[in-house]
Amino acid sequence: MRDVATMAGVGIATVSRVVNGKPVTPDLAERVTRAAELLGYRHDLTASSLRRADRRTHTLGLVLEDAANPFSAALHRAVEDAAADRGVLVLAGSTDEDPVREHGLLKTFTARRVDGLIAVPTGQNDTDLDMARQGGTPVVCVDRPTTAQQVDTVTVDNRAGVRAAVKRLHEAGHRRIAFLGDLRSIWTAEERYAGFVEGLAEAGCVLHPSLVRRGLHGPEAAQQATRALLALAHAPTALLSGQNLLTIGARMTLQELQLQHRVALIGFDDLPLADLLEPGISVIAQDHAAIGREAATLLFDRLEGEAGPARHCVLPTHYLPRGSGELPAPQDG
Repeated sequence: MRDVATMAGVGIATVSRVVNGKPVTPDLAERVTRAAELLGYRHDLTASSLRRADRRTHTLGLVLEDAANPFSAALHRAVEDAAADRGVLVLAGSTDEDPVREHGLLKTFTARRVDGLIAVPTGQNDTDLDMARQGGTPVVCVDRPTTAQQVDTVTVDNRAGVRAAVKRLHEAGHRRIAFLGDLRSIWTAEERYAGFVEGLAEAGCVLHPSLVRRGLHGPEAAQQATRALLALAHAPTALLSGQNLLTIGARMTLQELQLQHRVALIGFDDLPLADLLEPGISVIAQDHAAIGREAATLLFDRLEGEAGPARHCVLPTHYLPRGSGELPAPQDG
């Protein structure tokens, strides 16, 4: 900074104001910027944060379930866009639903003094989130709630989305509707199954335990479960998948058995290229951008001094009819 100040003919305080985005005259800003470029000066944000009264690092920690999952990737991008508008960098990591890995990520992010945390919690280690908040780091949970105190949350109305999907299948003549669900430890998996049960009850449809497969995780598990369901003497005429990777596995099995035009399929959450298949995969979609924006807004509100009670924002889902969910039940179905 001294070298930049000397070349620009200003004091170090002026250089500091320019690199920290504080107002100076246009002439001074141009002289300092030009000198910094010629000298290859790079602002050390870590050192700067130590001198600032608020100790801000202009970074956020984002704890995802799996960065490779389309939902996580879309959520990451939405948070990143919202943060970029404020000049904030997003650091992200995946838990793979492992509370030990979640603990490590939260510990690492807080050690790096991120200004705030946005997390998709595993639901098995809320103490770490509580400790981070008590240590002065605002926390917002996404997709799932937490038992940690004073933590804002953004979720979607999982039950309503699944209930509406069951109603659609029932109106198409389906009575033997199977359900594929994720791990029982995941809050959204439980909510979506509850919506399935409620949807069947509202339609006056019988819940067949033999048509329910829960505790699945990943496409391979869904493939095996779908094969078992379709091998039953009274096989389902429709499948409702509670998670996008399970939807992929179910569709792969349907295509292997050449049943994609006969057995209806609706999945929860969208997935890439779902509209390019024949038939396209109908889904209960979440607005990832809205979820990310809302989470970032809640977090920045806290960083700017909002001290009210914890807030829970529930966003609606919307149905995307692409063909697979509109297949009518067979005449004997």
